[in-house]
Amino acid sequence: MADIDTASLAPISQNPDIRYLGRILGDVIRAYGGEKLFRQTEYIRSASVDRHRGIEGADSIDTGLEALNLDDTLSFVRGFMLFSMLANLAEDRQGVAQENGATVAEAVERLRDHGVDDDAIAELLGHSLIVPVLTAHPTEVRRKSMIDHKNRVADLMKLRDAGLDETPSGDRIDEALHRQIALLWQTRPLRRERLFVADEVENARAYMQDVFLPVLPMLYARWERVLGHRPPAFLRLGSWIGGDRDGNPFVTADALRHALGRQAETALVYYLDGVHALGQDLSIATGLSQTPDAVQALAEKSGDNAPSRADEPYRRALAGIYARLCATHVALTGKQPPRPSAIEGEAYATPGELRHDLAVLANGLADDGAGILASGGALGRLIRAVEIFGFHLATLDLRQNSDVHERVVGELLKVAGVCPDYSALDEAARIALLRAELGHARPLINRWHDYGEETVKELAIIEAAAQAHALYGQQAITAYNISKAESVSDMLEVNLLLKEAGLYRPGAVPHAAIMAVPLFETIGDLENAPQIMRAYFALPEIAALVKARGYQEVMVGYSDSNKDGGYLTSTWSLNHASRALAKVFAETGIAMQLFHGRGGAVGRGGGSSFAAIRAQPKGTVQGRIRITEQGEVIAAKYGTVESAELNLEAITSAALITTLDHDGVSEGDEARFAAAMDMISRDAFRAYRNLVYGTEGFNQFFRAATPISEIADLKIGSRPASRSKSQRIEDLRAIPWVFSWAQARIMLPGWYGVGQALGGFADKGLLKSMAEGWPFFQALLGNMEMVLAKSDMGIARHYAGLVPDEALRDMVFGQITSGWNAAHDNLLSITGQSRLLANNPALDTSIRLRLPYIEPLNLLQIELIKRHRAGETDERIPEGIQLSINAIATALRNSG
Repeated sequence: MADIDTASLAPISQNPDIRYLGRILGDVIRAYGGEKLFRQTEYIRSASVDRHRGIEGADSIDTGLEALNLDDTLSFVRGFMLFSMLANLAEDRQGVAQENGATVAEAVERLRDHGVDDDAIAELLGHSLIVPVLTAHPTEVRRKSMIDHKNRVADLMKLRDAGLDETPSGDRIDEALHRQIALLWQTRPLRRERLFVADEVENARAYMQDVFLPVLPMLYARWERVLGHRPPAFLRLGSWIGGDRDGNPFVTADALRHALGRQAETALVYYLDGVHALGQDLSIATGLSQTPDAVQALAEKSGDNAPSRADEPYRRALAGIYARLCATHVALTGKQPPRPSAIEGEAYATPGELRHDLAVLANGLADDGAGILASGGALGRLIRAVEIFGFHLATLDLRQNSDVHERVVGELLKVAGVCPDYSALDEAARIALLRAELGHARPLINRWHDYGEETVKELAIIEAAAQAHALYGQQAITAYNISKAESVSDMLEVNLLLKEAGLYRPGAVPHAAIMAVPLFETIGDLENAPQIMRAYFALPEIAALVKARGYQEVMVGYSDSNKDGGYLTSTWSLNHASRALAKVFAETGIAMQLFHGRGGAVGRGGGSSFAAIRAQPKGTVQGRIRITEQGEVIAAKYGTVESAELNLEAITSAALITTLDHDGVSEGDEARFAAAMDMISRDAFRAYRNLVYGTEGFNQFFRAATPISEIADLKIGSRPASRSKSQRIEDLRAIPWVFSWAQARIMLPGWYGVGQALGGFADKGLLKSMAEGWPFFQALLGNMEMVLAKSDMGIARHYAGLVPDEALRDMVFGQITSGWNAAHDNLLSITGQSRLLANNPALDTSIRLRLPYIEPLNLLQIELIKRHRAGETDERIPEGIQLSINAIATALRNSG
């Protein structure tokens, strides 16, 4: 890799980081793997690059792969994986991920140009809520240690950018980079043990501590300058990790308490460090300043009587704040902070009390000396952090499957003598019974009865949530997401469970401290969502509850709707459901907040968040949106301060533009476009369902032609890959479904059925108009185009060769190839391009750089899978398969 030839890859050659880091990696491979491995790797690389450059005769050149023994294979795969990781880093530094118009400054300028005044922007932000929600969905194949080493390389590169030769500790930067990449080479890429929930909590907590805590206050300071006023804390952080029990038996009440406790500890230590630093900085003496009475009073009651600080009221006040934070740390975590206070303090009861004390100091600085010291700074950022993160750091959602709720509620009602067989009731009877129980304060739980294990576990979770509210405040947990929500009773059951812990309280206007949030996932669920919500709001007590709260959240799932109906129908069904839901909410005068359950791959709702939010229908955002950030996407978007800034700016600016910019598609065009999409979606759905669920033997093809069984052995998450022991596609989780197709370079969930539907639509001119002027259709085609560019039917044919039944293989793969060609040809025809990604040169060069490095990995993976499935027992074979999965996923970037 010392001589990587990127000259043929157009603008990529303009990124010197890739050349530089690739050369260092080549040196490391030579030093630690030996000259033979280096020459083998370089030969395979150059031969693959020549094939992808289309050099004459390159296809007949030996690939060099057959010369690798198993030890060489493991080392070779690691080398290609590390190059992809370093290439990702180099691209991110170059700003490939940044999109035009995707900053708040650009959004505000655009809105002002379009006649939206500052008052309208301020009014919107006054009731907005934008939340990226971190989840532990198992699509991140890299160990945290690998990501940490990569980030240290990024830090060293920033020093190099600044023209420095040495690090602050005196090491030469070039030598430090060599050492860091050598550490990457010698770090085990694969986990040996499956992750526990506590591991997932710690992984997410590290991002919260290292990235979100410093970045969010910094962004708000920037936005205040852009907006000309101080907005409320509308952008916050959410998490599912430790609260998402759907299909994960390892998430318990103890896991929930552990997650919240670690988050609280992280926030409090951050505040303690911030107050300590301010104490060093604010050395203001009374004889040299005008000290406001409020600051002096805070100093007097601080308990800091040190003579050396007698005339330094701000330091004394901060010493008292620090002491109270230490006491809060003990109260909430049960242990002393890393740097305990020497004086006694009373624990803060709420984050608001802490903010008040800090604001006293800020106001004092503003009142003195014409406010020269009141420029925000560290104190302003600390106040903002307290507003955003409170004592909970990230709002933690609960989630469980509605089937579980039904069984638990059924047991509670039976033991209480209310209903002997709740499951036998029809929907109307269930609603009537649940409303009656929600209408009075009598509890159902019999404290002396031995309930079943499932009921005991679920009740313990609810009780732990109530304890969390008492400890950390109501922002600690605000939503209870209901998977497989199919009826009004599904939501009422959750309210009944919350009532048992005092989290739902009856009355003329009931109060629910935690909101029941339905998750509509399948195509059928999305179609039924509007009528379910209309029926829910028709219940007088629910209407009163929601109107008192001010809004209701609905979650829409991308993954299962895609697996159910294919990419285009899933995307259109989500759009259609959003618009229909918006009408229902408007009818009832209730504000709607949509929670988008997106994954990393396009087949699970992945792609540009900026484009996805911009493509939302009018009236469905209104400044309020939550979005899941899953697996490898967390490291990609929030792995560094710089990438987090870009992505948080993007989702915020997109929400502003989508809500307030009315210079979009006319109502007439939107009606025409929607009618066309209805027809196209119907045909795409039929094509997808006919292949995946209507083709005899398709499941056998899928399980043989992709590494689905090998992926199940990866130690990348705490929950099982399937919801049951069934081998049916319906019961397989969406993550391994999408992930396995990506590994085989088929990526079927991101495009199948679309080409046939577009090809069969008669009005090609209308399709071109949609592609030119409709953000929804632009985003749909753009994401599909990326997937088509990353897929490779030539390599896919090799994976199809793993299917032992030749007739089945030819029949199914023939349909897949035909579908891919139709998607490819029709997309180019509609967009007017001569080749894929011609209009997106940055993404085009990014993908083309990787293709020569992915193909050998695919070919090696296929050979190792053959040997593994043939019964060879050498432990290096499954290790090689898992390494190749890791390497291919790293190169593809968004494959889960």
